[in-house]
Amino acid sequence: MGAGLSLSASENKTAAKEFYELRVYDLKETGSQASLDEYFQNALIPALNKYGSKQVGVFREMAKPDSLKVWLLIPYSSFDAYLSTTKKVKEDESYKKASAAYNAIPKDKNVYSRYTTSLMIAFDGIPKMIVPKKDTRVFELRTYESYSEDAAARKIKMFNKEEFPLFYSTGLIPVFFGEVIAGDHMPCLTYLLTFPDLETKEKNWKTFIADEKWKVISKLPEYADTVSKVISTMLEPVGYSQV
Repeated sequence: MGAGLSLSASENKTAAKEFYELRVYDLKETGSQASLDEYFQNALIPALNKYGSKQVGVFREMAKPDSLKVWLLIPYSSFDAYLSTTKKVKEDESYKKASAAYNAIPKDKNVYSRYTTSLMIAFDGIPKMIVPKKDTRVFELRTYESYSEDAAARKIKMFNKEEFPLFYSTGLIPVFFGEVIAGDHMPCLTYLLTFPDLETKEKNWKTFIADEKWKVISKLPEYADTVSKVISTMLEPVGYSQV
């Protein structure tokens, strides 16, 4: 799998960079998660697919079956596509019909309290999402906060210039990398990795940290103090997720 994905990333380097929207829904204990799933599966995702967003991911946190959070990842070919797709979906008659029951949920049975949104531009080194095979897989969503805009820019440069080949060689397989331009935790970057299982995830991160190339790269002065906090969340896709 790794070799194939690495080739895809190489081929993508000449492509235009994608634009990503990552929503995190805070569900209410009194709401119906099934209603949100039905809305995503039968209304929102088909409409997004119709207007060009072909690989939409829906995830829940692993090892927390009662977690009241849902992650929705939407790729767009560009920022302009984000604007036009959002408008077209809202105006689409099939979408309106399919989402009617969801929109009719009364206030006291509302599914979520709020959702937050992060908007991201793909990195130069991985300009397009790399969707893994539909087999057993887990995902790690990582956000790197930086103490300043310059620190965040230097960390992005570090990935583009130094880290991506090392990621592939040590089994850290990317799905996407995004520079956050609007959302929480700014200045920051967010990325998603995929693994066949948790054991492989732990083993591959240890391999990465122990790698001699990483030991050299991590000590380069131009990349000093680029990350002030790492937020890591293990996710698993719902059955209808396209990622």
